[in-house]
Amino acid sequence: MIFVATLGSFRKQRRHLPKNDARYLWTNHAIRKMAFYRLSQGRIRRVLRNPARIEEGVAPGTVAAMQTDGSGAKSREIWVMYQEVGKKRRIITAWRYPGKSPIRKKIPIPQDIVEELEREGIIGE
Repeated sequence: MIFVATLGSFRKQRRHLPKNDARYLWTNHAIRKMAFYRLSQGRIRRVLRNPARIEEGVAPGTVAAMQTDGSGAKSREIWVMYQEVGKKRRIITAWRYPGKSPIRKKIPIPQDIVEELEREGIIGE
């Protein structure tokens, strides 16, 4: 059976497009990927507010944030790649990763900050 998307169904999907506001800038690519992976604007914001893991993004100057979705055999991850632009975050893309992704490089923390946190006893040496 072949599914043919009609213009009406396309309009229904695009009815709740995320809008640029004081905190977030949404790229067209991110909006298309959100529709493809069936991710809402609220879900993307939730990943950004409370990520389970943060890594360097693949593109230069970007950050990738992850949150798990589901549990057990059907667990997957939701990833959001963004870029800091002044006080705003430009959402570049979002995707679902099936299963558990391997851990890559974490965000580097400047050495002087690490030493200061160790001196204050916030992190272990």
